[in-house]
Amino acid sequence: MAFLEQFFAIARNTFLECVRQTVTLIVVVASTLLVLLSNQFAAFTMADDQRMFVDLALSTVFMSGALLAAFLATSVLDEEIRSRTVLTVVSKPVARATFVLGKYAGVLAALLGALFVPVAAFFLVEVHGVMQTAATPVGWPCVLFGTAAVLIALIAAAWCNFFYGKSFGAIAIMLGGPLLLLAYALSLLFDPSWSVIEASKEFRGELWSAAILMAMALAILTAIAVAASTRFGQVLTIGVTLGALVLGLLSDWVVGRRIDAVEKALAVQEQSGHATSIADHAGLFAAKTAYAVIPNFQVFWMVDAVNQAQPIPFDYFVRVLAYGGFCVVAAMAIAIALFQRREIC
Repeated sequence: MAFLEQFFAIARNTFLECVRQTVTLIVVVASTLLVLLSNQFAAFTMADDQRMFVDLALSTVFMSGALLAAFLATSVLDEEIRSRTVLTVVSKPVARATFVLGKYAGVLAALLGALFVPVAAFFLVEVHGVMQTAATPVGWPCVLFGTAAVLIALIAAAWCNFFYGKSFGAIAIMLGGPLLLLAYALSLLFDPSWSVIEASKEFRGELWSAAILMAMALAILTAIAVAASTRFGQVLTIGVTLGALVLGLLSDWVVGRRIDAVEKALAVQEQSGHATSIADHAGLFAAKTAYAVIPNFQVFWMVDAVNQAQPIPFDYFVRVLAYGGFCVVAAMAIAIALFQRREIC
């Protein structure tokens, strides 16, 4: 019970600290505006504009989440270590592992809560659709419900800030996501002419599956950012996080292709009766090790499958979530090990 109480106390304080930060509000506003602008940018394609919008918008949210994870992890862990405020926690009977896990849970909760705003905006705009021609009718239900949700969130945040001294950014973020989701649910019930329709007509469950897998990828990046912030400052933490993302996105193309090439070459040598060299086997082992260690973020990116109208099998969905959970556990084990040996006195 002591562990759970300490864990939830640290996670709660970290969550509140993260959502109150200015950088969180800036990233949320910027990513939401970019999602809205993606609807206009996608209208200039020569093919399927809606597919381009889905790709642009979700890519924007994903990259915003990667950057925000690095910023938040640094602000709640590295800054506390540097300012030695962490001593007030670890000097008490709180294990360092509990401290790191609580920080991770708080950062992840704040990250997903913040990104829920642009994600909800994406689903709302996706229902509206890209206006490919001047004759395309404006989806007024989406526009009006979305505008009302934003105004209510901003007015409530301003009210709480002025009269109760609450954080404007935190209130706006925490209200904006649910209100935009409500606006999305209401927009499913009407067509552009305000005729009542079945919600299933516009609802796309595969997009929700893609968003959930994207959230799992962000959970891995958050764990990597927390691990890096136990030793590095903000710039290096951002570099490590984005570097891990790039390597993970290119692992199939760089490492996987190398493994296939070496295996084919070895198979040809064995069939022809030639002896294989130790160097080839060592290189193959090194490549397979690197492929296993580097998180493969391509398996979480389901936007291409969604745009090609390919179903996401349930067993694949579960296996990818399990793989993501294993990556999070591995990254947090490294984070705990690094923090255990970190000098904070």
